[in-house]
Amino acid sequence: MARAVSGDAARYRVLAACTLGTIVSMTPAVHSVFGLFLLPLSETFQWPRAQISVVLGMMAVVGAVVYPLAGRFADGHGARRMLIVANLVFGVAIAALALTTRHIGQFYLTFFIVSLAGSVAGTPLFSKVIAEWFDKGRGMALGISAGMGSGVGSIAIPVIAAMVVGQYGWRAGYLAIGAIVLIVGFPALFLMLRDAPRSVVAADADTAPSTEGLSLAEAARMPRFWVLLVSIAVGAGTTTAIFSHVVPIVVDRGFSISAGTAAVSMFALVGSTWQIATGRVLDRSRSPKVVIPMYAMAVVGLALLELGMGTPALMLGGALLGVGLGAQYGTMPYLIARYFGLRAFGTIIGVMYSAVIVAQGVTPVLLDAAYDAQGNYRMGVLVCALCLSAGAALMLLLPRYQADEAASPSPLALA
Repeated sequence: MARAVSGDAARYRVLAACTLGTIVSMTPAVHSVFGLFLLPLSETFQWPRAQISVVLGMMAVVGAVVYPLAGRFADGHGARRMLIVANLVFGVAIAALALTTRHIGQFYLTFFIVSLAGSVAGTPLFSKVIAEWFDKGRGMALGISAGMGSGVGSIAIPVIAAMVVGQYGWRAGYLAIGAIVLIVGFPALFLMLRDAPRSVVAADADTAPSTEGLSLAEAARMPRFWVLLVSIAVGAGTTTAIFSHVVPIVVDRGFSISAGTAAVSMFALVGSTWQIATGRVLDRSRSPKVVIPMYAMAVVGLALLELGMGTPALMLGGALLGVGLGAQYGTMPYLIARYFGLRAFGTIIGVMYSAVIVAQGVTPVLLDAAYDAQGNYRMGVLVCALCLSAGAALMLLLPRYQADEAASPSPLALA
């Protein structure tokens, strides 16, 4: 009995480490605060905003390349050391942005290092660690690490950064964010994060026959791999891209910026917390089809953004879009582990995330092209709704999986 408690304690420490690591990962520490630094950088160095925003494309390209490579390395050598080193480099590189000069090439080089380290110390590798430690309650653990971690970080870091920038300037803001990454991330990863010992994997093998799993090449020969990849890329890529366009979509309809901001806030809050709910549902199910209604909610949410009357309708639309986003990101790592096992989990989830990034990069361009052509986002929103519907329809093609733990108590089970 004591041995089981010890195993659960180790799992909880790892879950805490991964959650704290996600709180100071790329999305909260870079993406969520990017707009805060855009104007002061432009004013300080007289750089066009488009030149500064180039780094967003850089981060997408670097992530698409690094995710599979980092995952492959972690599959063979473990993730702990790589995550610790990447967190250190990530924090120092963000702090180094405070040393930016008028030479924009220096800014790009520093952001390249930020992108490289941030892609390594990101959600795919943390999800790999969680998947290896948890079999029972895996979906909920993945949701807590990725969803709650990203949500808390994306709320807290921008608030702190805004206070520092307002009081001391943008250079101090970058130093503060770098310090937060190092103070929160490094101790947690160094002291609590451990790669799952083989004994843990072996112990879970009785309830997860696919623990050994498939290689990427073997998985790619299965139709379910491509169905899952396209479904998640279309769903999560489209929904994430919509997130960045909620305000212009709403303002284009005559609503205030504050109404659009309220919808975005609801979108972000529900999206982060719903990953936990999705994991809980998946833990108790033997079929991925349970998430299809959640995809459908995102379609309804999109319709409310385009057609809803009044701020409450817009906020409801944001909440429903958040349900879809949380379901899409919560489903991906869980189904990868269920269908393909843990042998090449890091590599496979890296490839899946790369596909999502490609979709994220394409969708905003298409939305803005639709606006340029018609003077509104209506056609672009319609196409996005069709894409989300197609992603939901593809989920119908996925087979049932074994989920024996659904009938067993989980160390994360709710009372």
